[in-house]
Amino acid sequence: MNRSLQHILIPLFFIVSAVLGNADMEMDMGNEDRPEFHPINAGSKTFHWILTLFVLLILPSIASCLAFANRLHWSIVLQYACTAYSVVESLFLPFPDNVDNHENRTSKGTSWFLSILLGVTIFVGTFINGSNLVINRFYPKLAKHYNEYGISYKIYKALSFLVVLTGWVRVCMAPVALFGFCYGKHTGQCIAHGIMGSAFILYSFILSLMLIIPWIRKHQLQSTNTASFRSPEMYDSTVMMLWGIVNTFTEHRWGREAWNLGDYQHTALGIIWWCGGLLGMYLARNNRRTFVPALLLICTGWSMSQHFQHLAISTQVHALFGLALMGAGATRIVEILFLLKDKACDPLGKILSFQYMPPLFLALAGILFMSANEEQLQLAHDLGSDHSAYILVVSSSAFMIYLWFQLLLLFYLRLVGYNEDGELNNNQMYQSIEAEEFELGDLSEDENQETPSDGNRLSD
Repeated sequence: MNRSLQHILIPLFFIVSAVLGNADMEMDMGNEDRPEFHPINAGSKTFHWILTLFVLLILPSIASCLAFANRLHWSIVLQYACTAYSVVESLFLPFPDNVDNHENRTSKGTSWFLSILLGVTIFVGTFINGSNLVINRFYPKLAKHYNEYGISYKIYKALSFLVVLTGWVRVCMAPVALFGFCYGKHTGQCIAHGIMGSAFILYSFILSLMLIIPWIRKHQLQSTNTASFRSPEMYDSTVMMLWGIVNTFTEHRWGREAWNLGDYQHTALGIIWWCGGLLGMYLARNNRRTFVPALLLICTGWSMSQHFQHLAISTQVHALFGLALMGAGATRIVEILFLLKDKACDPLGKILSFQYMPPLFLALAGILFMSANEEQLQLAHDLGSDHSAYILVVSSSAFMIYLWFQLLLLFYLRLVGYNEDGELNNNQMYQSIEAEEFELGDLSEDENQETPSDGNRLSD
């Protein structure tokens, strides 16, 4: 039964995609004159953006993995390099547009915020390992007892993860600044696409995290206290319910302005999200798995695929975004109901190949939605591109993002002593890893005096 469902579902998805892709493709691809587009210093700007991608997103991601694996020294070293580049970029390396040759305030503000955040993160990290020059110089008594502050390590990990999120915003804002997008009436639409698209990509990372990390995937199988465990759909439904409430009352100013088509569409999505979220929370009680969050993704994807757009290329991109979201929901339902049969994971604790599909579809949906804002699609149209070429390039980014997630999670597992199958190396105990990662605890005064000032030994 499981194999037959897979054989039917996957081809059906791509067949529907092809059918919708051929519909109305000639609507706006006539022979009209298109404007010339010659970006200034395109080569140097491209190199600058790739360097920013590597130093302000890839390196902080690696540093965050090191931080969560308690490799404090190397994490701080990488963050020093990122901070130096971020400050230099904020001062001397802008992303100016072709209109007034200036970087917009939001992009520049994100750059400075990231620089300050990296500085704060390094300050907390050096406070933990005892190398903070300010603390050692002006507060020597505090420096002697730095190991008493176990909460500082949790703050450092949280800041390291926040640096990655800010780096993502920085990397995404650079092309917006370069091409002069999102001014005037387009600002709100760009913000909505950026936030919602990034939210789907973050959702993809969370599902990947729950799938790849073995002590999360096998929690229900190995935990002796299942009463404290909550199914993933409980958290999904709760977030969807809260997001739906926000959308219901923020997409339209009730009683203060007339309704339009966009208000109806987005407010209706908010209503179905909080209604479905409440149902999902009820059905997910007592550790139960439920299909409701996946069904909400299908409803959202169908609705977005039906949104009318002024350009045919925009209509096709929104249609594929909707199909990708429906694919994420459909594969999630198949995973829960037919592959796992309402269990937390495979009875042997292994990862089934089909389980990689829902987060991949979510990453694809997220990047497609981020790339579906009006001005970006207008630029692609004016350059003579059709929807198929544009979608293939954007989809390539989704594959790279998903690969990035997988490599980061595998790197983290190797750091804490696991192999690719989630099995422990070096005869380590599962309980010792779990305690090291999630139970830092308070150290006694004697232990503080004997513990060396190396952040890597803090949780031993």
